[in-house]
Amino acid sequence: MTDRALSFDAVAGQYDAARPGYPPSLFDAVEELSGRPLRGSRVVDVGAGTGISTRLLRERAADVTAVEPGPGMAARLRRTLPHTPLVRALGDALPIADASVDLVTYAQSWHRTDPARSVPEALRVLRPGGALALWWNVADPAVPWVAAQEERLHLVAGAGVHNPGGRRREGLPGDLPLVRRELRWTRTVPLDTHLANLGSHSVFRVLGDDATAAHLAAERTELLKVFPAGTVEEAYVVELAVTLRPAVSSVVEGPSSGA
Repeated sequence: MTDRALSFDAVAGQYDAARPGYPPSLFDAVEELSGRPLRGSRVVDVGAGTGISTRLLRERAADVTAVEPGPGMAARLRRTLPHTPLVRALGDALPIADASVDLVTYAQSWHRTDPARSVPEALRVLRPGGALALWWNVADPAVPWVAAQEERLHLVAGAGVHNPGGRRREGLPGDLPLVRRELRWTRTVPLDTHLANLGSHSVFRVLGDDATAAHLAAERTELLKVFPAGTVEEAYVVELAVTLRPAVSSVVEGPSSGA
């Protein structure tokens, strides 16, 4: 899983500058479904990337440790959040002590793990009653211009493209009791920011520089028909799934190194 986990490392700066954050309603829902406030909670943010979700968790007064394997992403996170503990590791093997955290989060990153390993690891490091929360920003296909953009992406890159917002449901822990929420929100950004956001997705790492430049130029033309002022209202659905470690757990705890 290492190559997959490092796939965005080459575009860390672009990713950090252009990718959307998350609405306050997401963190309200995480608190509701986990049964505890983020303030004062010990949180491990796995696949933290450049720290987009880490930053927002800290703003809710959580005690956050970021876990990120990529050197480029980790370097960016260190620059923007210099006082946040950072562990260079994968979610499949967390160097975190058993039963030591209240919440394990995966923002846009669960699909880069091996669930056969990442589920037991998350449950191992959670305290009894702690929560595992997974979420993704998904470009909202109910919005006509978003649906049209996704159709154009399919034409360019083929059937392997699955929503530019990054929805990837495979590997969700189906044997655990999951509670799901969908939260709609929007942000308004300059067209250049929207195109940089689009270009930071993995499909364009496969297409190569020339094909990416050509597609984004064509996309600019199409979007100016919808947003002639050059300001794009991006529409998202945050897909959230939360499960709790049982208060009386059968998880086998083993030796580990503390974070």
